[in-house]
Amino acid sequence: MPAEWAPHSAVWTAWPHDPEQWLEGTEAPQRALMAMCAAIVDLDAAGAPRGERVELLVRHAEDEAAARALLGRAAAHVRFHHTTYGDVWLRDTGPIFVTREGELSAARFRFDGWGGKYVMTGDTEVAASVLRWTGVRGAAFDFVLEGGAVEVDGAGVLLTTKQCLLGGSRNPGLDAAALEARLRWALGVERIVWLDQGLQNDHTDGHIDTIARFVAPGVVACMEPAAGDPNKDALGSIIADLRAAKLEVVTTPSPGAVLDASGMLMPASYMNFYIANTTVVVPTYGVPADDAAVAAIAKLFPGRRAVGLDGKSVVVGGGAFHCSTQQQPVP
Repeated sequence: MPAEWAPHSAVWTAWPHDPEQWLEGTEAPQRALMAMCAAIVDLDAAGAPRGERVELLVRHAEDEAAARALLGRAAAHVRFHHTTYGDVWLRDTGPIFVTREGELSAARFRFDGWGGKYVMTGDTEVAASVLRWTGVRGAAFDFVLEGGAVEVDGAGVLLTTKQCLLGGSRNPGLDAAALEARLRWALGVERIVWLDQGLQNDHTDGHIDTIARFVAPGVVACMEPAAGDPNKDALGSIIADLRAAKLEVVTTPSPGAVLDASGMLMPASYMNFYIANTTVVVPTYGVPADDAAVAAIAKLFPGRRAVGLDGKSVVVGGGAFHCSTQQQPVP
């Protein structure tokens, strides 16, 4: 599994549509996610794309028309796929693409609706559909794994969390050693580093892509807790555990406490950024730390522009920009 900063031919994502998943309405996440797509396409002044192609799942022609209206000129560089799917979370429902020199393949895993919490029609078929549309062959593995639960540096190291892979109902009967063997086989990694817990109220039970991200081989970004941060203990433990694993740690601010319309703490994180070919799309939350976090992430990717976009409306549904994307690397 290559690192996310390796070149992509495309990125897979979807149009948000399910009102049960978007309790504050679908309009704001639709705007945010189409802004994400436009940033990934990255048109120059003449209207030519500098970034990667977007492959966008929609339910039907009406969704496509609505998406095109928000995408503007970038729509010319988006391919639309009419299908049935739960919602936007292609990081978890799509395949994980893997490569060797000159060859692209994919790994598919069982998907159980995030431990049975969010079972939506069509989600278990998304990965196979993506492979059919791409013509890529792949292997199907008989254990539950979501793409947001694993993070790789492309040099043999994989990060994950005990809370997600060893807790709950995803893979009863599989201990750490059994899961490590399966991850090595499926994703071509050598070393697996286990962190403990994710953020409070995380719908995904501690996905790694909300707490720690590789930004170079052996170098991990994570968040420094803010004053009064409700995730202070978890974020402090993440930094300590990464350093104990002999990984280099770089930090950004944390957004601190971000609340939804009902006053509930959200699993808001600047780590849920997506690394596209020319752009890093960073979620922002309308809090004082936003500008500093985007600037800190920009310094980690000097060959790319960092674009901060509304992530708060997307986190209402359970994730942010990384959760809603799955890159298709160049073989």
